[in-house]
Amino acid sequence: MQFSPGERSILAYFPSSTKARRAVEELKSAGYDTVSLDRVSRFGVEDDAEINYAVAGRAETITGLTLFSAGTGSLSNSESRVLKAADPSVSGYGAVDYGTAGGQAFLVTVVTSEDKVQGVVEILQKHGAQV
Repeated sequence: MQFSPGERSILAYFPSSTKARRAVEELKSAGYDTVSLDRVSRFGVEDDAEINYAVAGRAETITGLTLFSAGTGSLSNSESRVLKAADPSVSGYGAVDYGTAGGQAFLVTVVTSEDKVQGVVEILQKHGAQV
């Protein structure tokens, strides 16, 4: 993405998707058009509700549920799934302060003009962002 003169991007990290989504909703209702929400992971990220959606009873793999990793369906490479399952964040053992750097796995990105940056930052911080 190439910015126009006078545009800036603001990156904000959140500890939960709920807080991040609330911030995104408020930003969009305030008129900010270029707003995105992404999950940060050490593995490829693909939110596939057909394969990994525990609430609906469609949890094919534990790695898909816990690591939010791409290609974790039962038809994917079983060797890589075994290695991912050995990650401490899957079992919880040894997972103290383990995971995404800073414990902020949800990234909200906003592109806006220079004069509106402070308003964006205030909305993000109101919802618990680390900017």
